[in-house]
Amino acid sequence: MSKIFTIYIDGDALPNLLKPVLLRTIEKLNIQTFVVSNKSVSIGKSKNIQYLIVEAGADEADNKIVELIKESDLAITADIPLADRVISKNAHAIDHRGELYSVDNVKQYLAMRNLMQGLRESGEIIKGPPPFTQKDVEKFANQLNMFMQKYKKV
Repeated sequence: MSKIFTIYIDGDALPNLLKPVLLRTIEKLNIQTFVVSNKSVSIGKSKNIQYLIVEAGADEADNKIVELIKESDLAITADIPLADRVISKNAHAIDHRGELYSVDNVKQYLAMRNLMQGLRESGEIIKGPPPFTQKDVEKFANQLNMFMQKYKKV
């Protein structure tokens, strides 16, 4: 039996280095995809990709993704609170560095994010994430490929 799902890409902070990886996968596997953002973001032209521009606002793109995503769909996002909301709908989420969020790990990531945010807000000087590199692209591509092999049965 074929498992059909849709990909939702949180487009506002998508690294340019991931765009060709995503476009190749979407085209090769013929997967319906929505790129949701509050500004114009393009990962390329494809009959499989629709671009949704939402109103400007901190969580508008996130809210649209959560509204549209269904069980077994996939979100591509580095936004941990969004990943948590996606997981709560029995969907899947992969971050830009190749982490597959799950019921087993998303709360831990969310707690760490909230702790770091609290420290920053209290005036602590904390380093941000390391620069995005080609190694991150490779980890993302590998995770996306493993996900597709597991869930996209043609």
